[in-house]
Formats: sequence, structure tokens, C-alpha cells
Amino acid sequence: FYGGEQLHLLTPPSSVVRVFLLLQNNHVVRSTSLYNRPFVEQFEETPLLVAVLTYVGYGILTIFGYLRDFLRNWGVENCHVARERDEQKDFVPLYQDFENFYTRNLYMRIRDNWNRPICSVPGAKMDLVERTSKDYNWTFEHTGKVVKDVINMGSYNYLGFAENTGRCADNATGSTHKYGVGVGSTRSEMGNLDIHEELEQLVARFLGVESSMAFGMGFATNSMNIPALAGKGCLILSDELNHASLALGARLSGATIRVFKHNNMVSLEKLLRDAIVHGQPRTHRPWKKMLILVEGIYSMEGSIVRLPEVIALKKHYKAYLYLDEAHSIGALGPRGGGVVDYFGLDPKDVDIMMGTFTKSFGAAGGYIGGKRELIDYLRSHSHSSIYATAMSPPVSQQIITSMKIIMGEDNTTLGAERLKQLSENTTYFRRKLREMGFIIYGNNDSPVVPMMLYMPAKIGAFGREMLKRNIGTVVVGFPATPIIESRARFCVSAAHTRDMLDTVSHRSETHTHMHQTCLTQ
Repeated sequence: FYGGEQLHLLTPPSSVVRVFLLLQNNHVVRSTSLYNRPFVEQFEETPLLVAVLTYVGYGILTIFGYLRDFLRNWGVENCHVARERDEQKDFVPLYQDFENFYTRNLYMRIRDNWNRPICSVPGAKMDLVERTSKDYNWTFEHTGKVVKDVINMGSYNYLGFAENTGRCADNATGSTHKYGVGVGSTRSEMGNLDIHEELEQLVARFLGVESSMAFGMGFATNSMNIPALAGKGCLILSDELNHASLALGARLSGATIRVFKHNNMVSLEKLLRDAIVHGQPRTHRPWKKMLILVEGIYSMEGSIVRLPEVIALKKHYKAYLYLDEAHSIGALGPRGGGVVDYFGLDPKDVDIMMGTFTKSFGAAGGYIGGKRELIDYLRSHSHSSIYATAMSPPVSQQIITSMKIIMGEDNTTLGAERLKQLSENTTYFRRKLREMGFIIYGNNDSPVVPMMLYMPAKIGAFGREMLKRNIGTVVVGFPATPIIESRARFCVSAAHTRDMLDTVSHRSETHTHMHQTCLTQ
């Protein structure tokens, strides 16, 4: 129930569904006053039989892995793995053989599903270089052929700006003629161009904050800036499904890290209370700073952060909030302003707004936005600012042009049309898959659509069979996901047509039914 009214879910009555129903701790504000819309996310529990069969599948693979390792040690099977040389056996080992057991015995079986070379613009459709392996995916050879017009369901091209024609491409070309491709210096030395200043002013205006700062790499925006914001004596509260860049940044900071359950406000509030009551370990002194790390859209789950509740908690317990909008900026909200815009919140309530230009803007790099004092501090303390080469001028221009289109400052309605198309495509594709009986994770408004596969054999089979049908997908398994929750991840784009989405859903259904028939037989 939400506000006294029942929510009707688009799932069979027999399904076991965990629905996040906005239960708010009574020490903070009631949830009905925080949300302007029902907030429902669906994560169907793994059926018991499927879970058992999945564990059995991994068990069989593990047994055969040990058998193959035994055969390799005795020279019966060719050994392609890296290992220590005999003359260096007394040295400190550089390679841990056991740690790579999963890579050589499980991952190698399905390695052909990843790192496929693309030879075109990764737009709604793309061209792939055909390759083959004669040694069971240890090495690959190009056949010289090209697989044409593969429907691209794997790239984070949410608004369709990954293109080599149009205003973005033309302006980026002009920028290359004016500035060149590389800068050859850091921003603090000789690499600060007027186009960088223009970009940062535009980003601040787009986000609705006082100031912003751009970086050349999205991953480093997190991993190199969090250590500048927190340190020894500080407490970082991190969602358990946060991206590796956030986890690395937290570890490099030297702060104490505590992890709360994914999107679980009860778990987060408990950690905040304990932090205030008990303080630092041993000394029990108050924490110098408490920093909450969350993402806008979680790229493996397709879930959206419960931002109104997070903001209410951070205000109540006097913590700071670091919001990673890598996948949500440009992809959510009526103006494309990300999860803050999606919930209709005040950007000033988020202390550190982080995002990347690699998804919705078809470019590269990342940004941090916030108060002017924060940005001035990072300019002199962030390793990404002091030591990293400045962003490439054509990349900067690509971001400027695409952002102005989204904001409508190009005097066209192209940006609004793409935002509307992305929203419609997302709703349509999710509904279509669910009607076909697939188990879909996440929020109905998330363009990241995880479709559950569960069993390890399905990971490789689904990716290969979809490519045979000219559809490029991303398949994900353990350790990137829980061992019984392998999945295919679709990324919906405004550039996709209804025909493309219908083709993908139909061929996904055809392959799955074929695979289930084979298992039954």
C-alpha cells in the first residue's frame, strides 16, 4: 500500500516479489511527504529449483576445472595460463595460481562474449569484426569478415549522441581544427583552455549548482576525488552495490568504511545512529565527517536510488551526501537532469554531485558539481586535477554541444524529443519483456534492463545466440553478480526504434524457449 492505496504490480500473482514500499523510519519524515509518485522496484526471488540447478552447474564446472588443472600439471593438456618460471621458484610469487582458477576454468569457456571489436559508430546499430578461436578462447583470430547492422543493446548510448554525423560531430571536428586533439599538459599548467572554462560553466548551469569541475576520466573522478574529501577519522557509508570506482576511492581515502544494504534506508539509518552514539573505534570521539556514497541508477540492478529518503536521513543526522549520477544524468528526469530532476528535488540538498560524460553525452570524462568552496578546494587538492592531462578539446566540444541540445539552447526541440523517446522506449521494452514472462529487475523508469538468466550455461549460450541473430548484448555472471543471479543487461537508447526493440524481445524469447526445450529433452 502507498498512501492508503494499493499498488498493482505487472507480475503474476504467484511470483514472489520484493517491493520497496517506501517504509520510512518514524524518526524522520513520513515517506508520503517525500515522494511525488509511487516508487516501486521489483526483484523477483530466484526460484528454489533454479538456484539448486545453478549451484550444481557451478559445482560441475569447478570439478572439471580441478581435473583440467591436474591434467595440465602432468602435461596431458596444453597449459596456456601464466605461471612462475622454475628458475624463479624461490622468489616472492608474482602470480597467484589459485586466485585465477575461476578465470582459466570458467571465464575462458565464455570469453568470446566479451571484448568484441567494433568497426563502426556504436549507435543503435553497429558493425562487428568477426573473429574465431582455435584454442578454446585463449586467443582469437580475425576472419577478415564484418558482421553488419548488429542491433546494439549493450552501449550506454542513452540519448543517441554516439554518432558521426550531425551537429555534435560537426562541432567536434571544428574544435579539432582549432585546438588539435591533445593538450599535452595539466589544467594547472598550460592545459587550461577557454573551451574547458565554457564546459564547466555550462555543467554548473545544467545541474543547478554554483560551480563544477570537469575531469578526463569518469572512473578517476570517483577514485581520485573521494580521497580528497575524506580521510582518517572520517566515516564513509557506502551502498553494497556501489561501483568499483566508488569503492576504490573510499579505500584510498583511509577513512573507515561501513556498508549498508542496497537501497535499504533502515540499514543506512542504523549505521548513522551507531556512528553518532558510539563514535570512532577505541577512542569514541565523534567522527570528523560522515559521507554517504550512493548512485543514481545502479548499472547492474537497474534500480534507482531512494534519494528523497537519503536526503532526509543525511539532513537529520548531519551527514554529507556524495551522489554518483554516471548512469542517471541525461537519462532521467523531465529535463534530463538526472535523479535529482526525476524526483523534483533541490540540487543544493546534494553536497557533491558527480557524473560522467560517457553515457548520455556520447563523450568521455566526468564532473563534480557543488558549492564554489567545494570546487575551489578540489582544484588544489584533487589528484585528478593536479596530475592528470586536461580533457581533449573535441571531447569537450562534444559534451558542450550535446548538453546544449538537451537543455534546448540550440533553439530546437531535439533534446526534448530524445528525452521523451528514451522514456517511451524504456517503458515499452520493459513492459514487452515482462509480458513475455521474463524476469526483469529494477525500476520501470530505468533504461538499464537486467533480464535474469541464472544458470552459468545460459550466460555464454544467450550471448552467442543473440549475436547469431544480429543482436549485441552484455551478459554478466559471477563475480560481477551474485552466483545465482547471472543476467543479460540491455541498455535502452533513444536511438532505438520500436521495430528494433520488437526484434530484440522476439529473438530473446525464441532463444530462451529453444534453450528450455533442449534442457527438457
